[in-house]
Amino acid sequence: MVSRLRSCAPVIRFCQKLNRVKTLEDDMMETSLKRCLTTVDLTLLGIGGMVGSGLYVLTGTVAKETAGPAVVISFLIAGLASLLSAFCYAEFGARVPKTGSAYMFTYISVGEIWAFLIGWNVILEYMIGGAAVARAWSGYLDSICNHTIKNFTETHIVSWHVPFIAHYPDLLAAGILLVVTVFVSFGARVSSWLNHVFSAVSMVVILFILIFGFVLAKPVNWSMQEGGFAPYGMSGILAGTATCFYAFVGFDVIAASSEETKDPQKAIPIATAVSLGMATGAYILVSTVLTLMVPWHTLDPESALSDAFYRRGYSWAGFIVAIGSICAMNTVLLSNLFSLPRIVYAMAEDGLFFQVFARVHPVTKVPVIAIVVFGILMAILALIFDLEALVQFLSIGTLLAYTFVAASVIVLRFQPNKPNSSPSATQPPAPQPSSPAQDSGELKEYESFSEKLQLVEMQKKAKERREPGQLRPVFDPYLKFLNAFEPGEVVTISVVSMVVCAICMCIILVFGTNQLQLPLWSVCLLAVLCGTGYLLSLFFIWVHEQQHIIKTFQVPLVPLIPGLSILMNVFLMLKLSAMTWIRFSVWLLVGLLVYFGYGIWHSKENLRKPKPHSVAARYVVLPSGSLVETVQTVQPDPQEGTGLGEGSKEEKATR
Repeated sequence: MVSRLRSCAPVIRFCQKLNRVKTLEDDMMETSLKRCLTTVDLTLLGIGGMVGSGLYVLTGTVAKETAGPAVVISFLIAGLASLLSAFCYAEFGARVPKTGSAYMFTYISVGEIWAFLIGWNVILEYMIGGAAVARAWSGYLDSICNHTIKNFTETHIVSWHVPFIAHYPDLLAAGILLVVTVFVSFGARVSSWLNHVFSAVSMVVILFILIFGFVLAKPVNWSMQEGGFAPYGMSGILAGTATCFYAFVGFDVIAASSEETKDPQKAIPIATAVSLGMATGAYILVSTVLTLMVPWHTLDPESALSDAFYRRGYSWAGFIVAIGSICAMNTVLLSNLFSLPRIVYAMAEDGLFFQVFARVHPVTKVPVIAIVVFGILMAILALIFDLEALVQFLSIGTLLAYTFVAASVIVLRFQPNKPNSSPSATQPPAPQPSSPAQDSGELKEYESFSEKLQLVEMQKKAKERREPGQLRPVFDPYLKFLNAFEPGEVVTISVVSMVVCAICMCIILVFGTNQLQLPLWSVCLLAVLCGTGYLLSLFFIWVHEQQHIIKTFQVPLVPLIPGLSILMNVFLMLKLSAMTWIRFSVWLLVGLLVYFGYGIWHSKENLRKPKPHSVAARYVVLPSGSLVETVQTVQPDPQEGTGLGEGSKEEKATR
């Protein structure tokens, strides 16, 4: 038996390496970057990241090809699902004010390999987001010029016909990305002021669209005469919702900017709520106006809003809309190129990615090498791929990141306190029993037996106080068997069980009657069984004690809201096409090669030495009435490596 355990030791150590979590610094406000962003800056960054090509291009594409006028409902569902995820991002961003977004949140709560894969997907998310917006920016400008740019490129430069590749290289899209890369490399303040200017113009144009658009609205365009409100049915609405997630991926730029924020504990939750609320309202209202102005089946997917005004006879209005759309897309480009290098910087700073990307410019205080390299890579993507392939690829990475962040909130909320945790990251330490003599800094001598009894009583209450991750006292008579587990262990198991049940239930609902060809009764039975397992997992999480933080924002109704976020994200992921999953799997395999070839060996957690244990003291009241204080210097056993040494000395104070 012993030989078997020894043979398994390398495997156990390897698994521990994969699942090790990041150790947070004592002062999490310390950074190599410059903290210069305010709540207004973050709010406008969030709005700029969300209100862009999704408003001016994606609205028309989804309305014409996927959902019809019911694109309004698609945006509403996508906004609600994003709100659940935004709550989770806001808690983490305020609690751990470090750059890295979903990567950092997963690293400190779930484990290293999962954090790397999330960071790897977030990198892809931002690269594809920026490239897709650049192509939309180019297409919009080209449509204003009557497709002169496209015709010239295909005729005089080159054109090709390859699956999943654009018909011609978009030189304009690549060029605008390179220009934005130069501005972002000048520093956070320059990026923020440029974003302010473009956001102000965009919001003025949106107000113009809403006011003038409702004046030109025709309710008959939603009638059965034009195909009805939901011509593609519920399936079209849900498929449109998965694509509409592209419109809301920008809110995580707020959490990614937390290391450059002056007061992240207050600014991040406020900026997240305000920006997401304004963006959702803008998408719903603009899509309503668009589908009421002209019939949905006649929309131009490349420039839906400006074309709608042109067709109603207001060419000057279409020109204003075109200017607003270009400004809005500029804010999205700034948002993507602002966030992406900071994710890369966080991974490189932890040793999981190439160290060269962790270098910060001494003057601008930004990771300039990461900005330049990934700006060029983004330009190459925009040069080659078309908009539709990029948008579908984007949604799956975003939904996966949202899922892991929601699971991380649950795990961290029920995680037991650690002795070396900083107050910002965990629950504030409980007050320890003390006596008047201790408070005055004198030797611990007790003048009366009542003080000794008071000390013992306080110790008894401290033992009765449950730590995070332990079963609540009220459930002890009914769920006593859960006390056999370590604090937080049942919660971790329940989170895994909840995710598995959510995946199984969504597979049954999405593929049960069609691809799996199951009878209706079996679909209902399996859905009920998986739903019951999902609810039981939530219940077993809820019956445990949580960490209670007063100073920072907390997600309400944990674990319900993160659990609903996981369920909705999984469902939307399964609505994406099979080809999207194939491309995503290939990207994951490339990421695993990078991690096992570089990241696992250069991780800073590998190089971190265990901190020496401090002196611990305990008090024992003897039957004779004397009080014994035992002082122990806890040190690791050099032979075993895991045990605790004996106490170095004992002192007795008796009376």
